[in-house]
Amino acid sequence: MPTGGRFFCNFAAVMVLNYIWIAFFVAAFLTGAVELVMGDTTVFQHIVDSTFDSSKSAFEVALGLTGVLSLWLGIMKIGEKAGVVNVLARGLSPVFSRLFPDIPKGHPVFGSIFMNIASNMLGLDNAATPTGLRAMAQMQELNVKKDTATNPMIMFLVLNTSGLTIIPTTILAFRAANGAQTPTDVFIPILLATSVATIAGIIITSLWQRINLLQPVLLMTIGGLVAFVGLTIWGFGQMDSKTMGTVTSVVSNLVLFGIITLFVVAGWMKRINVCEAFIEGAKDGFATAVRIIPYLVAILVAVGVFRACGAMDMLIGGISWCVEKCGLNTDFVGALPTALMKPLSGSGARGLMLEAMQNYGADSFVGRLSCIFQGSTDTTFYILAVYFGSVNIKYTRHAVACGLLADLAGVIAAIVVAYVFFG
Repeated sequence: MPTGGRFFCNFAAVMVLNYIWIAFFVAAFLTGAVELVMGDTTVFQHIVDSTFDSSKSAFEVALGLTGVLSLWLGIMKIGEKAGVVNVLARGLSPVFSRLFPDIPKGHPVFGSIFMNIASNMLGLDNAATPTGLRAMAQMQELNVKKDTATNPMIMFLVLNTSGLTIIPTTILAFRAANGAQTPTDVFIPILLATSVATIAGIIITSLWQRINLLQPVLLMTIGGLVAFVGLTIWGFGQMDSKTMGTVTSVVSNLVLFGIITLFVVAGWMKRINVCEAFIEGAKDGFATAVRIIPYLVAILVAVGVFRACGAMDMLIGGISWCVEKCGLNTDFVGALPTALMKPLSGSGARGLMLEAMQNYGADSFVGRLSCIFQGSTDTTFYILAVYFGSVNIKYTRHAVACGLLADLAGVIAAIVVAYVFFG
């Protein structure tokens, strides 16, 4: 791309993200002004309170990540020195070198990318974030323009924001806690919706980056992914809810601790000082957590004021009115707050999911659809803020557009699947 065209794309991407952030505050002020005129004298108090609460929440999130980051960056350092990460990188190179053509074949970052994607698929959020940040740091080492996102970074971010999850353990636990007769009845719908979001994200980003998806290796990989998801759906479909819950818990925790043990044993066999390697990697955890605090504050405060002013409720009401005027079924509208909040805030979407189950019932259409929304995609803006913030990326290029389009595919798939299974 010519220099002028590249500058324009980077500038446009920064402006889009900047305008989105500004729009939250302007919308909150205008909505608050309307509410004040209508007689709500406490609306601006709620908005201001939300800024303090969200700032505190952002710091608490970063503080909570510090220990987890230190643990997993330490484990990754052991795996790196023991050569396990390089083995993973070489094994995955035929696929990843085509999906991430700008990364040299066999580069250790492929191992980190695999660890991150595998952790996300198994619902191991605490393990996914540190390995994802490690992958971003390794890609940043290859980045010529340190303030601008590269194509591999964007593809990696979209794979994260599309949120492919094979075992949605947390959602199933929340459904059980809220009295669902069959907490696992949303498992297959979530799997279908999140698979659509991930495949759509890969296709959209590949088209944007002009990656040829018709290469045999990529076709086989995507086909294998579809087959694996299908077999997983079939296998879990043969189990009762109790067995399914047991299997998901055992598999998740076995894989997680198995990875830790594998890295430690491999380090011992390579005769490296395992404890020293762990401490060396863990030191980066605190520094990374500190770097992401400003980005978290920016995102969470903007989301907080948008919610506190009632703009989200007004948006949902407007959508419901439009859908009704078009003569369409409006049953899904009650669950939309979860879908609209998910790209902005994972905890906010989780709260809206719980609210939907409490207000409508865990086994209601809205309650189930909210759970499917929660599991079908990931927190796009949060992930962009944390991952790009950890390596000081300012120019995100087409990351926001591709991430949100993948989210949209997941939302549409969730609605369709919900009507098929529960309509």
